[in-house]
Amino acid sequence: MNIKYDLIVIGGGALGAFHAYHALEAGLKVAVIEKDKQPISATVRNFGQVVPSGMDTKWQNYGRESLRIYDDIQSRFDISVRKNGSVYFASNDEEVQLIEELSIINKHNSYESHLLTKEQCLEKYPLLRNDYVKAGLFFPDEVTVEPRIMINRLLGFLIKEKGLDYFGNTKVLNCDASSEETTVVTASGEIYKASKVILCCGSEFKTLYPDIFAKSDLEVTKLQMLQTKPQPGYELKGSILTGLSIRRYEAFYECPSFTAIKAKEDPNSFEKKWGVHILFKQATDGSVIIGDSHEYADAANIDDLGFDLKMEVDDFMIAEAKKIFNLPTFEIQNRWYGMYSQCKENDIFQHTVDENIHIITGIGGKGMTGSAGFSKENIKNIFNLK
Repeated sequence: MNIKYDLIVIGGGALGAFHAYHALEAGLKVAVIEKDKQPISATVRNFGQVVPSGMDTKWQNYGRESLRIYDDIQSRFDISVRKNGSVYFASNDEEVQLIEELSIINKHNSYESHLLTKEQCLEKYPLLRNDYVKAGLFFPDEVTVEPRIMINRLLGFLIKEKGLDYFGNTKVLNCDASSEETTVVTASGEIYKASKVILCCGSEFKTLYPDIFAKSDLEVTKLQMLQTKPQPGYELKGSILTGLSIRRYEAFYECPSFTAIKAKEDPNSFEKKWGVHILFKQATDGSVIIGDSHEYADAANIDDLGFDLKMEVDDFMIAEAKKIFNLPTFEIQNRWYGMYSQCKENDIFQHTVDENIHIITGIGGKGMTGSAGFSKENIKNIFNLK
């Protein structure tokens, strides 16, 4: 290839695509190299909930910036963003206490949220069960996307409107840096050159830098999700998060009562064993996505997680979902699992091989919410932009 890029991004998922987006916005010449025709991993196997409300203060700030970025792109090109808010339903007095404390934290952080009474929750969310909900906390600025649509439209937008060069079905086998340029070699023998390279993927990281990968604290999370058939004549707006989410999401760790409430939980419960918390999101076809569970393994032992779907986990999630909503149908049309990498000790994995090759991966479950905002800051740091 005769073209020398300012930046080559290896990995076309949300984290890689948003790094490319911000580099293009800064006027840089950018290529994305993706091992598959289109991204098929964590970015397209999640709910599509963009919920800064569930994150700790650091990542909430990235998520809030992501909301602004999603809104800006959606105003120029339809990438499936719907601004329909998020809500947390408290099912008992302890969860009510936590959402009330988080509401106070939100006010200090100038992040808009509204406490909802039981009656307001039942009025705003049809078919929510009266015997489940006690109160709610609503975040009006949060959005949902359709993951499998969003990433492909985003990449299409970058190609069509921003001049991105996209190379799908391209496996990278080697990445070397000299003082003047970095050379990327693919399995088919193609050579690409750039001033800097960013790796936003686990697979190429493992292939290209096995020693660094082996010493990393990366672990892999496997999540099970289900999708109902379309709900006849029923609309469920936004991201729905429930009592088990309140007990799991990092934002609540900052609440004064969280530690004491968490200590009372049964460590041997089914939901603890399989890391279950119940989320709902209605897709544009009227179906409702329900999940999810969490199983963990060191990244080097990813095969230990297997490829099966555990029916006992799915059955438990459906039973719990029925305690929360009386949906018109709980007939399931799709079941699948997603996998993402995260760090045991850090919030994201960052390693600079030399000054021109940067490994950025292990963003965990924060990818759809945090990637856009984090990538903006990271591109500025890598290229010393103002």
